Amino acid sequence: MVPNYSPTLNLMIKAARKAARSLLKDFGEVEYLQASTKSPGDFVSKADLRAEKIIREELEQARPYYGWIGEESEEAIGKDPTRRWIVDPLDGTSNFLHGIPHWAISIALEHKKEIVVGVIYDPVKDECYVAEKGNGAWLNEKRLRVSGRENMLEMLFATGIPFANKTGLSSTLQEINNLMPKCSGLRRNGAAALDLAYVAAGRLDGYWERGLNSWDIAAGILLVKEAGGLVESLEKNLDPISNGSIIAASNKVFNQFSNIILKSN
Repeated sequence: MVPNYSPTLNLMIKAARKAARSLLKDFGEVEYLQASTKSPGDFVSKADLRAEKIIREELEQARPYYGWIGEESEEAIGKDPTRRWIVDPLDGTSNFLHGIPHWAISIALEHKKEIVVGVIYDPVKDECYVAEKGNGAWLNEKRLRVSGRENMLEMLFATGIPFANKTGLSSTLQEINNLMPKCSGLRRNGAAALDLAYVAAGRLDGYWERGLNSWDIAAGILLVKEAGGLVESLEKNLDPISNGSIIAASNKVFNQFSNIILKSN
């Protein structure tokens, strides 16, 4: 079955692919800079800004009344206050900075505080994950379903590990300590949007992390839900997007998985 994408979703895909062309060019340059004595940090921040500018121009030209929140710019309230774009032009910046080919563009549309359309595009692999509320989740026009595994010892999970001056390292390490004896492995991939996309695609059975921003997870939340998975905040009865903590998994393991993670605290 070929999905029937809405005009809004097609617009978002077009914007992501246009920004991707700029980022891929910059990524090749970053790989070159790794072998030089120059620091690529400033270069990558400029790549971020260029990509966000491309996305914003594409979206605002077609939908000028929508609001905006992006990683590299201030929030803007649109003339239509019920709708806003939530954009991360480069999720996985550290991977990008080090020449690791695992990063993505994330674009979500929020309507009345609910994510209704999402796109996560991995330009290096040319994998475009999309979802619309009520219309399922797709990867390059292939329908996505969360993992059907039932034995936790066969399952693979992912998380983010706090670094530098971020808080929560001790609790995350305790959660890892409790989870590892019960599963087949853990990944720290460095791109929250792709972790959620991988849960939606059944590549990962579950994912959890704290200290996130709305643009890291907005599109991924919809992908997981539309692929049949479950998503909650690690703080009960709170919204993951505003709270910045998330746990997502296939419906077959969600309760068991969340009990292990929450028991650690």
